[in-house]
Amino acid sequence: MKRGTVKNREDFLNNIANGLGRNRRSTKITRPNKEFQPQLKVLDNLTKDELVDEFKLACETIHTNVRTATGDSLLPILLDEIKTLGNGPIVTPKDHRFKSYGIEELLEREDTHVWDPLLGKEYIDYAKGSNIGITFSDITLAESGTVVLFNDKEKARSISLLPTAYIAIIPKSTIVPRLTQAAQQIRKKVLAGEAIPSCVNFISGPSNSADIEFNLVVGVHGPIKASYIIVLDR
Repeated sequence: MKRGTVKNREDFLNNIANGLGRNRRSTKITRPNKEFQPQLKVLDNLTKDELVDEFKLACETIHTNVRTATGDSLLPILLDEIKTLGNGPIVTPKDHRFKSYGIEELLEREDTHVWDPLLGKEYIDYAKGSNIGITFSDITLAESGTVVLFNDKEKARSISLLPTAYIAIIPKSTIVPRLTQAAQQIRKKVLAGEAIPSCVNFISGPSNSADIEFNLVVGVHGPIKASYIIVLDR
């Protein structure tokens, strides 16, 4: 991956230092060694099965339906959930996991479109008119019922944001206690030199807003329905 060119960095940083009334710092900042880190201890004593239970509990408060499946039952459960949500049109990312999880049949449906980054505007319009967007979760947060998506050109954010309904397929292995562990995983990838997408989405159920007089409104800026399917044997 090519790195961008940074221009006028020194002038920019000098202007900030001058505005703060001090000289530029020339030495690296040492990461503080924190004596107490309670964020690491929340839910850290739970087994993977207990994290699944915690995740389901969190989903009750975010108006999200949760179903569980094994590898063998994933396809029929997914097709049933699609039917429950009103069928297609469906939009999905170009993701090898559809094949590795044995649900590539979904991609062969007449009402399914697999995202093509070369047809960006056309596929954005298709996502707007789709009934269901389906993706896999890359990291899943038990504490808040959140799926984390590493969006890139093959896995566009439009897939989870624009259709009327959204389905997340969640491998059990992706479930971690909370945001703390997600941040640790992302930092580990960065330190290992892996390319991280510039857009990492954290999705907690359907679109919700209670900004006006604390009245909950669903579907203001995204899907009005969300369903999660946990694959238990992965």
